[in-house]
Amino acid sequence: MAKVKTTFFCQNCGTQYSKWQGQCTACKEWNTIAEEILQKSEKKTYNLGSDTSNRVSKPLKINEIDGSTESRIQLKDHEFNRVLGGGLVNGSLVLLGGEPGIGKSTLLLQMALSINKKVLYVSGEESQKQIKMRADRISPDSNNCYILTETKTQNIFKQIQDLAPELLIIDSIQTLHTDYIESSAGSISQVKECTAELIKFAKETSIPVILIGHITKDGNIAGPKILEHMVDTVLQFEGDRNHVFRILRAHKNRFGSTNELGIYEMQGSGLREVSNPSELLISQKDEGLSGNAIAATLEGLRPLLIEVQALVSTAVYGTPQRSATGFNAKRLNMLLAVLEKRAGFKLAAKDVFINITGGITIDDPAIDLAVIAAILSSNEDNALPNDHCFAAEIGLSGEIRPVTRIDQRILEAEKLGFSKIFISKQNKISTTIKGIEVVLISKIEDITELF
Repeated sequence: MAKVKTTFFCQNCGTQYSKWQGQCTACKEWNTIAEEILQKSEKKTYNLGSDTSNRVSKPLKINEIDGSTESRIQLKDHEFNRVLGGGLVNGSLVLLGGEPGIGKSTLLLQMALSINKKVLYVSGEESQKQIKMRADRISPDSNNCYILTETKTQNIFKQIQDLAPELLIIDSIQTLHTDYIESSAGSISQVKECTAELIKFAKETSIPVILIGHITKDGNIAGPKILEHMVDTVLQFEGDRNHVFRILRAHKNRFGSTNELGIYEMQGSGLREVSNPSELLISQKDEGLSGNAIAATLEGLRPLLIEVQALVSTAVYGTPQRSATGFNAKRLNMLLAVLEKRAGFKLAAKDVFINITGGITIDDPAIDLAVIAAILSSNEDNALPNDHCFAAEIGLSGEIRPVTRIDQRILEAEKLGFSKIFISKQNKISTTIKGIEVVLISKIEDITELF
């Protein structure tokens, strides 16, 4: 009987050790190193129509390499297409992560049911009947989607050889296991080995593979960090389960930009694409309410108009509270310091709460001016006009700084019926603006005159 080989892996970063130790020297985390069985058997290659075991790669001159654009599969989901960079590249490996219950399986099942390709949906977490119930709710009729409940990679490849699908979906990579590694499913070595087998399959057959990955409590994709390096695209499905909006972002994309995002609305019949999110993120009010301001922001190449809500009240307890939802709390503290230093507003003894409506998170510094306007509106209890919006960054000296691609922000505000937009005096407008008044301001004192 062969001796069982074991090794030690850090469950956080995947670093391998010959013996156990308390702290990982790579990621500095404590008590994350665990022992795993590493007894490998002889690998058997799968044959999907061509013998690639004896293929030898030869070096080529860079000007001899075919530089034509990669062929892509166009999905019926336009938001998914945008985030991927124009479609799903043949032979690519896409990793989709997100919190439990956020809608990852629903998103991919919906895509599998709508695409005009033969799709094999492999689930290691749900039974075929469970998936059928969800499919009936999303799209009752589809003849191209095949459901397989299996966790062993060797059996999956056998079914692939018989079925010959054009797209493979794995739900999820943490549930798979291979006979070549004897450790349990979800361990570092199993995740790495199963992913390596799927990469080899995707590159040799030019069949795209989409993996669903679990995430940790910190929001990172579970498993070794090398998993994200191995795949071609890493997508994150975000959102608050208490809200209906979901956001699809690309954290890594070898075939497109990582600045794009897709927005969905969760409904009983599945996920609905939101083509114009600005109209949904701005609440319709008949009368003006203090503490509300509209910001013109950008997410990737898409302009968005969002509503910033602020509440300023007298601190009941000794230490005033500073709370921000969907906005960086440290940046809020900086803006409050600038407001007190440069504009003379005494907010040190008041509670300040900021909320970005819709349950989304915005990192664009162009919403600084809208945050300042909302805070001043709530502090003075004076409502801003509903047809005013803001797009500028605030500097530490109180200057109003310019932001990128101001023309797209202005045109989006004009399209939604806004009559006035406040921007930096240093911004250069290249297009002709007719339906909206552009107000140029240079310092934070100019915005305080509205109140």
